[in-house]
Amino acid sequence: MWFRVFLLLALAGLAALISPAVPALLKYGAVPSTPVRPVNVLLAGVTPNYDEASPVWPYPAKSEDYTGLTDTIILAQLRASGEVELLSIPRDTWVNIPSVGGSQAGYGKINAANRRGGPEVLVQAVQNLTGLPVDGYALLSLNALRDLTNASGGVDVNVPERMQYDDNAGKLHVDLQPGMQHLSGPQVEGFLRFRHDNLGDIGRVTRQQLYLQSLSQKLTSPLNVWRWPSVIGALDRNTKAGLSREVISHTLGALLSGPKINTHTLPGDFGPSGTWTANRSEIRALISKSFSDPSDPRSRSVAIANIDAPAGAARALQDKLAAAGYSNVWIVNLQRGQAPTTFIAGAAGAALSGLRADLGYGQVQAAGGAAGADLTILLGSDTPVPN
Repeated sequence: MWFRVFLLLALAGLAALISPAVPALLKYGAVPSTPVRPVNVLLAGVTPNYDEASPVWPYPAKSEDYTGLTDTIILAQLRASGEVELLSIPRDTWVNIPSVGGSQAGYGKINAANRRGGPEVLVQAVQNLTGLPVDGYALLSLNALRDLTNASGGVDVNVPERMQYDDNAGKLHVDLQPGMQHLSGPQVEGFLRFRHDNLGDIGRVTRQQLYLQSLSQKLTSPLNVWRWPSVIGALDRNTKAGLSREVISHTLGALLSGPKINTHTLPGDFGPSGTWTANRSEIRALISKSFSDPSDPRSRSVAIANIDAPAGAARALQDKLAAAGYSNVWIVNLQRGQAPTTFIAGAAGAALSGLRADLGYGQVQAAGGAAGADLTILLGSDTPVPN
């Protein structure tokens, strides 16, 4: 009798424990798994849009629609080894924001990309900037920070300096002493949004990295496994995501394995009018050293030549590869002739085979290719007619 009572109480406790995560689990149906290749996920914190027509001051925030500026931008790469590489991109980075689906194109700070055309534009801007393919994205509301921290039981952070600041518009009061502090959700928000230091946006990036390191250490401790359902629920309530089930499975697998996190900041320097000017050569060096996967064809340069394919086939393939995450693809003009078979040329290896798999037709040729390209697609008459 007592055993049955105990069992019922245990089951009730377990149900109460996992209930916050149930909506997310039902929505995605993902189970943890190990990625076979690096997976790149773009994380962006969205600022609220305020109702400037309101007679109330400070203006109240509108209901969250995830169309605001993204003042936190981090590209996370998950690896089979359990390592996670984090690339923080300063919000004031000056870039050529692309047009996607008719959105406005032109130069501006990268944090405006989401407001101009949604997450698809932000993803494309980050791909153009880094040369890395993005497998999925997650936009987090301002409430995500508070809810996630509170669900984790707070985090221990080494506050680098005295922080005292009142943000009336954001209803934020920052009052932190230097040294190791245990921070609640509202305190973490103040810590991350503090504006009055000498480093400006770069100081914010450094604090974001400190917070993520502390949060990871907290959540991967065996003593805090019981907090995971509430953490998952907090993320699900405050996130707009473009993530496949496969990417979510790999993300869960990386988090549960107790990842080793390595943090990086986009190379550059302070530019005019408070902008961050990206250093392209240093970015390429950083990506090559810490993020590139030789087996992933999307990280390689690809040239396309129409030898004997229907008109428009090269352009159609370029668009297809770009949509699949290939960020460095161009068309070259080579002499046309009779070629019944498409060849994918380049150094033998997993990248060559991977491009053939993504293309879906043709034969690999472990030699030759266009100058300056890692891989070259020589389109033959077996190329499908463009739609």
